Amino acid sequence: MEQQVVKDGPIPKFRINRLTLSDVADALADGWRDYRTYPLFGLFFGAIYAVGGVFIAVMLTYYHLPWMIIPVAIGFPLVGPFVAVGLYEISRRHQSGEPVGWASVLAEVFRQRERQLSWMAFVVLFIFWIWIYQVRLLMALLLGFRIPATLNAFAELVLTTPAGLTFLAIGTVVGAVLATILFTATVISMPLLLDHEPDFVTAMLTSMRTVIENPVPMLAFGLIVAISAFLAMLPVFAGLLVVLPVAGHATWHLYRRAITAVN
Repeated sequence: MEQQVVKDGPIPKFRINRLTLSDVADALADGWRDYRTYPLFGLFFGAIYAVGGVFIAVMLTYYHLPWMIIPVAIGFPLVGPFVAVGLYEISRRHQSGEPVGWASVLAEVFRQRERQLSWMAFVVLFIFWIWIYQVRLLMALLLGFRIPATLNAFAELVLTTPAGLTFLAIGTVVGAVLATILFTATVISMPLLLDHEPDFVTAMLTSMRTVIENPVPMLAFGLIVAISAFLAMLPVFAGLLVVLPVAGHATWHLYRRAITAVN
């Protein structure tokens, strides 16, 4: 049974429920259903990801920084939860029987600037910048400071030399660790902050506890989203028009299965 949305009054306590892989499958199915029910909203928020990704890739190519394209492309979806607030709100309204309109959804997105969710931006951006700087540090240590100015030359350096393969292996492991930390801290905290607005530290701790108590289903969900988002970026980021909106809706539904508010 879904709990009622509480945004005013005393902040409730939260009980973490036991999840299974079937809950993950059901959440993804519900996310796909919400996307099909409100396709224009999904395409709108998905376009923000897609256009942003293309813009970043073009600018990095223009300024001859090909080495940043891969880490930024991988890290770009990590900031997705902020855009996904609109998707959470759509799913919340759909579940509660409230009308879903552009004015109400966008107003809720902009309203987050004055709420606890804005503090999460510092956490996400901090980890994102650690990701970027560790890539630059590894490049300096393993590849030197003379980095090719074109993407093809950089790819050849990374994929065909021992130093490049070492850089790729270490960078992948470090990136996976940082992505896991960020996922653990935000996967539940973002929709929880929209739904009940506890303080952001409580939200992050609740998110971490949820992942720790349900490691297999939660990490499976994160892996599915990460792989899908990466593959969606390959056709000039076009796949993000579908993948990330579905993932946003699915995250809301997984949150509702994972957390119950109790008095």
